[in-house]
Amino acid sequence: MLIRSGDMVEVKTGNARGTRAKVLSVRRIDGKIVVEGVNRVYRHMRRSQKNPQGGRLSKEMPIDASNVLVVCGGCDKPSRMGVKLLADGAKIRVCKKCGADLGSLRTAKK
Repeated sequence: MLIRSGDMVEVKTGNARGTRAKVLSVRRIDGKIVVEGVNRVYRHMRRSQKNPQGGRLSKEMPIDASNVLVVCGGCDKPSRMGVKLLADGAKIRVCKKCGADLGSLRTAKK
């Protein structure tokens, strides 16, 4: 999975379609990501010493990574990502639309 936490993504399906938000965490094992403000649910908490107020706590739940596209910093459009191998052995993520660099996957070999 090429999506990293901190990436800006656009949701393509579901109730939050068209929403642009930041990725909070990535769960590689089941292919899901947690996106800020998307797929919010309420957890009903009983009063306790840890949570003296109790009530409803709102939090984000994971969505499938296939339901989002990364927003490119160069063209500011949602697009797919590819991997490019540089001459020095480094791997980078690139935008499929404009070819802009989206960050490194592996540093250069020594």
